[in-house]
Amino acid sequence: MKTKAAILYGLNEPWKVEEVDLGDPVAGEVRVKLAASGLCHSDEHLVTGDIPAGMPVIGGHEGAGVVEAVGAGVTSVKEGDHVVLGFIPSCGRCRMCSTGRQNLCDLGAQLMGGVSIADGTHRFHNTAGQGLGTMCLLGTFSPYTVVHESSVIKIEDDIPLDKAALVGCGVTTGWGSAVYAAEVAPGDTIVVVGVGGIGANAIQGARLAGAKRIVAVDPVEFKREKAQEFGATHTAASLEEAFTLVNDITWGQLADKAIITTGVATGDLIAPTMGLVSKGGRVVVTAVSSFFQTDVKMSLFELTLFQKELRGSLFGSANPRADIPKLLGLYRDGLLKLDELVTKTYTLEEVNQGYADMRDGKNIRGMIVY
Repeated sequence: MKTKAAILYGLNEPWKVEEVDLGDPVAGEVRVKLAASGLCHSDEHLVTGDIPAGMPVIGGHEGAGVVEAVGAGVTSVKEGDHVVLGFIPSCGRCRMCSTGRQNLCDLGAQLMGGVSIADGTHRFHNTAGQGLGTMCLLGTFSPYTVVHESSVIKIEDDIPLDKAALVGCGVTTGWGSAVYAAEVAPGDTIVVVGVGGIGANAIQGARLAGAKRIVAVDPVEFKREKAQEFGATHTAASLEEAFTLVNDITWGQLADKAIITTGVATGDLIAPTMGLVSKGGRVVVTAVSSFFQTDVKMSLFELTLFQKELRGSLFGSANPRADIPKLLGLYRDGLLKLDELVTKTYTLEEVNQGYADMRDGKNIRGMIVY
């Protein structure tokens, strides 16, 4: 079938919206008509080269829609089902999945390869016949896509699909970073460094987990104001300002946990963020750094003598098949804010404007609506 897609042909180039050919699903695959796609910072990492990927590639990995067709052997969904596309495929059988760590499924080794899990070929081709990869095996910067069954999670029909799309990446990543990776407990003091699509949901996760104080750190005033809507009790414009604030409100005890959710993780963030947490405190790094970033400075003395922890987290250490429906249930019950996350919507043709707005700090989450 013919459809459109936003394609990245080279580093630091704009997304190009073109007509493309989309093949039928083969065995184990599903074709989905998407309602919306979030504009996540991870797709910007493709543009800058922070995340190496084969090109050309269709962007987008935060989507939800309706199943239009299924290939042979597909049993978990059928035509007409409403689904969220999880950016981490989960087979349910590998060692990681079978020990409750679906976010580390062995199929993730193929995440940036761009070709189908099912048969190693491309489903999308441009008009010149060139195969097109797909971001995280999804390619939601197209109103139609074909994905593997392992990336598809069925949801209830009453959930608005444009809001459900957000749970495929940003919401679950942020929420899980607080609830699972940081293990926020009732009464804790938490610091969230960076208030974007991930940070706003780390704040929500900390709030739902019972944190007493949540300090949001961001240089953009608009984002600090929005952080309070999602549950932040205090805000700071810098890590230096945050240290003075946290030291004051905790009577010198400092924070129990801190979560780094900046647009790009850099090595110079680690030491000051580790300095924000108390003895026995934990820092979670959820933000993605450049693949080539290897230099980190921190106090090894404090790491050992103060028994501090530094932990990485992918997809918020969450399990997509369990946690995506759980979070949508919290949204239905009015406990999780999704509508408020979307600052502005765009057409597919406006994808580059959406990312310009993200870089300028104007959006918590931009969204393409089909």
